[in-house]
Amino acid sequence: MRRLVQATVFAACVLAGLAAARASAAVTPHKDYLSEEEADKIRDADTPAARIQLYVSFADDRLKKFDYEIHRPTPQRRRAEILNGLLNAYIGCLDDGADQITTAREKQADIREALKLLRTKGQEFLDLLEKYHQSGPELDSYRDTLEDAIEGTKDALADAAEAEKEMPPPPVRRKP
Repeated sequence: MRRLVQATVFAACVLAGLAAARASAAVTPHKDYLSEEEADKIRDADTPAARIQLYVSFADDRLKKFDYEIHRPTPQRRRAEILNGLLNAYIGCLDDGADQITTAREKQADIREALKLLRTKGQEFLDLLEKYHQSGPELDSYRDTLEDAIEGTKDALADAAEAEKEMPPPPVRRKP
């Protein structure tokens, strides 16, 4: 009888632990295009501006990897899959960075510097993506994803430009 009670208590504890783990995962989902380390950095960032900067740097990393794969002297066996995966990860990072603009508006956070970075890097990203759209090697294998990336980049740039217009100017400090 005592073993039955112990087994029941143990099973209840295991089930409660699994339920808590599942609930925790639902609260902080891990994006499949971010590494665990990157996801931790995003969670640890305390402001929308810091998160925007991180997402832009992660998007930049994905595009650099895409560029490397495109020019790789000995292509991988699953080259099309790798290229499309990198472009999808780029899109995810840039979209999530742009989503932080809305969060910043709600919190009335100052994201001017992050918006400048997003606009500057976003234009660089767009130029590179459009270059590949014009004459990228093996374009047919990633054309649709590339077009999505171009559209997503344009949307992020438009969101950043709109946010800059709506943001009040920084306070002017007067000299005594």
